Amino acid sequence: MSERSNLRLLVLAVLVASLLGTLVARAFYLQVMTGETYRAAAESNTVREAVEPAVRGLILDQAGRPLVGNRTSVVVTVDRQVLEKEDDGGEAVIRRLAKILDMQEAKIAERLVNCGTEGAKPPPICWNGSGYQPIPVANDVDTQTALTIMERRSDFPGISAKLQAVREYPAPFGVNAAHLLGYLGPVSAEQIAAQGESQDPDRLRITDTVGRTGLEREYDVELRGQPGITTLAVDTSGQVTGTLTSTPPVAGNYVITSLDARLQSVVEGQLVAAIQRARDEGYPGKSGAAVVVDVQTGPVLAMASYPTYDPAIWIGGVTKKQYRELISTEALSSNAYQGLFAPGSTFKVISTAAAGKEGYSLYGQYPCPSSVRVGGQKFRNFESSAYGRISLARAIEVSCNTVFYGLAERMWLAAGGPEAGSAAADPVAETAKMFGLGSATGVDLPGESVGRVSSREFKAENWRAMRETWCANAAHGYPETRKTDPKLADYFTALDKENCENGFLWRAGDALNAIIGQGDTAVTPLQMAMVYAAVANGGNLYQPQVAKAIVSASGDVIKEFQPVLKSKVEVPKATMTFLRRTLPGVTTVGSGETAFAGFPLDQIPVASKTGSAQVTGSDVSTSWYASYAPADDPKYAVIVMVTEGGTGSKTSGPSVRKIYEALFGVRGGSVNPSDSVLLGGEPQDTLPIVRPDGTVIGLNGQTSGVATARSTRRSP
Repeated sequence: MSERSNLRLLVLAVLVASLLGTLVARAFYLQVMTGETYRAAAESNTVREAVEPAVRGLILDQAGRPLVGNRTSVVVTVDRQVLEKEDDGGEAVIRRLAKILDMQEAKIAERLVNCGTEGAKPPPICWNGSGYQPIPVANDVDTQTALTIMERRSDFPGISAKLQAVREYPAPFGVNAAHLLGYLGPVSAEQIAAQGESQDPDRLRITDTVGRTGLEREYDVELRGQPGITTLAVDTSGQVTGTLTSTPPVAGNYVITSLDARLQSVVEGQLVAAIQRARDEGYPGKSGAAVVVDVQTGPVLAMASYPTYDPAIWIGGVTKKQYRELISTEALSSNAYQGLFAPGSTFKVISTAAAGKEGYSLYGQYPCPSSVRVGGQKFRNFESSAYGRISLARAIEVSCNTVFYGLAERMWLAAGGPEAGSAAADPVAETAKMFGLGSATGVDLPGESVGRVSSREFKAENWRAMRETWCANAAHGYPETRKTDPKLADYFTALDKENCENGFLWRAGDALNAIIGQGDTAVTPLQMAMVYAAVANGGNLYQPQVAKAIVSASGDVIKEFQPVLKSKVEVPKATMTFLRRTLPGVTTVGSGETAFAGFPLDQIPVASKTGSAQVTGSDVSTSWYASYAPADDPKYAVIVMVTEGGTGSKTSGPSVRKIYEALFGVRGGSVNPSDSVLLGGEPQDTLPIVRPDGTVIGLNGQTSGVATARSTRRSP
């Protein structure tokens, strides 16, 4: 062999050895160094989950009455895996199914298309779940049809009829409570994304239905339960080859609330009555709210908002027409804890507390003219006339604004008057914040509004935020408005020019408006209920609570909610005593007298304050009636408010009276606790019993039958 041939063989041998080395090294890397990674990836490609959602827990009132429950529904499902094995891909089966269900074939086909694929209808029509579990195509199927499908299995391969739990609203005593209870809707993409790569079995899945508002949202995790998970082995062609693991669903917990269905029914009815009363007087009476809380520890016993809606419309998906109506009537949000309104003269308990805190005499005499002029502007009484020199107690009873205007001017001057900056003393605003205004009450309902307090600080912040807009408007001079109304354009221009240059100044007029609950102050009725509860109990500001306890579907008490004391209102004890002694006079000899004429005030004294808040752009005031009772041993605070409703005494006051009659069992001039809407005449201090089968023994001894079908699916 020549030398050249030997050289070629040597080169070839080296090349082969090099290639073999590379292959061995690569094999070692793939099998040893990254073997676990690829093994996991392989497993993930051959394992699929079928999810069986748990039955959602119930929401009960304090006596054990279901406010939100479940009913059983017959649901027909289609297994696409089985249909695909048919010679025609299942077309004949779908045709027979459409006929027996009296549905269009196209409607069934739409439900079998995966969401996100081309031509898919939006959820909940398309299928948003796993392709390895049956897909619901029809709800509330009659029993005979379901039996026919199950008996003729050869005609309906892959088709099943099962019982399923569907959300319902039993409405005991005709209760609505839509804003409190909330509703369910499909889980959002944002909620799914927020979970990251979590593999928690309880994680949200794209097929889940979750609470959107109210208690359904606030306690969604507790109510939802734990889904059943079946892990399936799948071959490379997508066929199921076996079941690896299977865990049954665990029913969701029950939320027992402090609400009372009978009282809630009365409160809702009386709110509607107040609205109608306003309209009968020729006022718009557009909206309103009513709140009842336990003043001693803060539980919410009833809360209503108007306008409202039927919570059942969300079951199965709301229509476009229904949704447009909800938006146009502004019925979706709760006026009780989300709406913001000027409190008017109900705010005077705070103003009085501020005056007492600043050392002004609570027992002195003050002038009550029909109007006062401050800073070139005239400020009038609204609910009262001129009374001459009167006591502060009498000023509260007859709601004399001018007495409070005088106090406001004195406090404004003491703080520095027109020369004072935003950091100067602001006793009324500071006291309002101590009573919880301008911050959330912390109620266990989503979307609570915090409101705002008219103050030096707020005005300065608002000026910084709005100055650029005001200056621009002043410069442009409202050209469009000027075409039709030059005087109005001049007024707007001058106003914006003033705001542009000096909108941060806290003027005397601002102080006068603030002390009577006008100006920039805006509150929720729930906030005012907690203010009056704090006055009633001596200064304890509690967090209002709707949920009372969480109980498992088998009856175990998981959690009982304890009272939460947010703060102690730092107002002199003598001032709080003065308020508690004075407010009953509003009901007996003051602006609230008419509403409670004939009520047994000698047995159940009622402390109250009327309010008629002026609203910019409206000729009709917001009607308020704030109260607590019994005045000598406070138990409940009751607030009723009607927008564009006229005076507090005439519009809201009569409804407050009716609510107290229901609470205390008042009939005519007699009081009988056994006639109270509350069982035993008191809020319940014990919990209803949830039995292991999911039924509830109420505190009245009645048993509520509950559809809990532990292993069934929820409504699609």
